[in-house]
Amino acid sequence: MQLAVQVEKSAPPTHRAVCEAAAMAVVRLLTDPRSTEPEGPWHERVRRWESGRIRKVARRGRGIRWREAQELPGVTVDHDGARVRAFVPGPVDRVPPPLAKMQVAGLELEREEPKPPPEPPYAALALNPEVTMSTGKSAAQCGHAAQLLLRRGRAQDVAAWVAAGAPVHLTAGLPWRECVRRAVVSVRDAGFTEVPPGTTTAVAWLETGRPPEPHRPLWRRLWPWR
Repeated sequence: MQLAVQVEKSAPPTHRAVCEAAAMAVVRLLTDPRSTEPEGPWHERVRRWESGRIRKVARRGRGIRWREAQELPGVTVDHDGARVRAFVPGPVDRVPPPLAKMQVAGLELEREEPKPPPEPPYAALALNPEVTMSTGKSAAQCGHAAQLLLRRGRAQDVAAWVAAGAPVHLTAGLPWRECVRRAVVSVRDAGFTEVPPGTTTAVAWLETGRPPEPHRPLWRRLWPWR
């Protein structure tokens, strides 16, 4: 899955806003009727992609290149000054020309102070503070975390989250150990770029507004039959 971030020289978005917008764009594409309906035009491509590695590549563009990319099938999210488009997945060796013209490496944006979370329900995402990643890499990892949460979260909580527009909050200030304790899903990177294979890059959980359940280890929440 290709992700494109609009980065205009006059008003670049922030790191946090891009990460959140990328996660929201991924979820909205995956829950779009064009993806979910068996007769939908995106259904088979999304199904095939999700049956293997859910690799994501973040690119940046502006001006005419950004506008040309909007003609390709996908979903754009405008969020807190950031604009990110998630595109229908395809083969990595056949990237459409409008996307191939966009730069992949080197997307690094200002890391602003955290903002308060939205009203529940929302997805809380946390990036591993012990791992150095660019904004582009971080956005892809947030997309992974949101996707895994969509597929593995409790059905009723996921449904409420999606119905609310799939809001996302990139947490800050919580100790990493506490984030891992709360997490429902964990992202382990394949190691194609920036980090070694197997690196835990991000975790995620749903904030529902209800009192938290008694703690269970992450592996028990992912595989309750064990």
